[in-house]
Amino acid sequence: MQQDILINWSPQETRVAVVEYGAVQELHVERTLERGLVGNVYLGKVLRVLPGMQSAFIDIGLERAAFLHVADLMSSIHSRHADADTATSPAAVPQPIEKQLFEGQAMMVQVLKDPIGTKGARLTAQISIAGRLLVFLPQDKHIGVSQKIPAVQREDLRRRLQAVTADIGGGFILRTNGEDATDAELAEDVAYLRKTWARIKDTAVRLPPTSVLHQDLSLLQRVLRDMVVENTQSIRIDSREQFEQLKVFAVEFMPATLQRLQLHSGERPIFDLFNIDEEIAKALGRRVDLKSGGYLIIDQTEALTTVDVNTGGFVGTRNFDDTIFKTNLEASQAIARQLRLRNLGGIVIVDFIDMVQLRHRESVLAEFQKQLARDRIKTHVNGFSALGLLEMTRKRTRESLAHQLCEPCSACRGKGVVKTARSISYDILREILREARQFNPREFRVIASPKVIELFLDEESQHLAGLSDFIGKPVSLQSEAAMAPEQYDIVLL
Repeated sequence: MQQDILINWSPQETRVAVVEYGAVQELHVERTLERGLVGNVYLGKVLRVLPGMQSAFIDIGLERAAFLHVADLMSSIHSRHADADTATSPAAVPQPIEKQLFEGQAMMVQVLKDPIGTKGARLTAQISIAGRLLVFLPQDKHIGVSQKIPAVQREDLRRRLQAVTADIGGGFILRTNGEDATDAELAEDVAYLRKTWARIKDTAVRLPPTSVLHQDLSLLQRVLRDMVVENTQSIRIDSREQFEQLKVFAVEFMPATLQRLQLHSGERPIFDLFNIDEEIAKALGRRVDLKSGGYLIIDQTEALTTVDVNTGGFVGTRNFDDTIFKTNLEASQAIARQLRLRNLGGIVIVDFIDMVQLRHRESVLAEFQKQLARDRIKTHVNGFSALGLLEMTRKRTRESLAHQLCEPCSACRGKGVVKTARSISYDILREILREARQFNPREFRVIASPKVIELFLDEESQHLAGLSDFIGKPVSLQSEAAMAPEQYDIVLL
């Protein structure tokens, strides 16, 4: 299946869409102000060594000095890769930090944690460089495999990795998405990582302290490293400046992608060609309409994502079983696409419409697995449960599209629903009664949204008047258009 990659660039945001036969399959967004520093390598300058804390403050050119602990100065680098198999590595006993560092010393460091509040960045002196399939440890000899890969495969993968990296200095850790990689793909990743490390070392010699030696790849560069596959026919970008920079990156690190790079210079914006903005809007909604007339309802929670399949307006042409089967078959294709489009990870529960015939179930499951096979992210399908629900998992790689672009509603606080105006009016009446038993004001004033005030003036006026007579105090009303549906204030005058 032919694939096109469209890149919309602006100074504040980069957006990438992966398109197959006119349909958007993946969306990626990176915002300039939200890019962190984790992974960046600097030539730092030691400002202060603190023997009592066994740590040091390092100037890396940021507003606040960064922090380096002795454990991050001497500890074995792969201990920071919690998903790596580290059974073969002995623990290191660090020397006191005052015997290793002195004020004014220049040293290469990498950011472990971004600055937060008044705290500076957390650093390590042990450098690691992430590739598409591997993590390169230039100061280590360790060969490791992600613990997320099943144990029965790890030893074989470690032997393969040792063979591919024989006679190459440094260590490597095979990432989870390298589980099914060929030796040629691993060798290509090794070449990219070695070039990157050589460039870092060369830059460290030429630049003064507090300089940036290496930035973790931007989304633009990750497109060439991670997203280009054999069937990618074009990579189109709408910024001439970024197009030229991508060409330079491709020439040095990804020469095979160079001939696919294209500058979009048409009159229509590049995302308009395939209605990408419309697809983004749809990918943020709960409902996904199917061509047959059926539809999906997708709900994302903290723990899992649920997908409900409905026949909607699809009535079929033969019988009800046939209608259900065809709807589920179409839904299985749409769900696999929506998982990629929205980048939904973790546990996913799909409630297909109940199928009586076993062969229909098996056909839907086979089609679903076929569609998931196109996903670059690792998925695992458990099949149908005893309740008829399909259970699966999809590896979390980054925040979902909805979490990137949206925030909880200030009116409903993320519930997705708000109380009715009548429910709020009754809450207010109960609150006034509580206040009247504790305080003795001259008057109660209710400040609420227009809908609630309108209800008090019309249908609930009798109840409000009855409460006023019961407590022996007047109750006045004030409409506030800026208030959310559930907001209100009761002022004691």
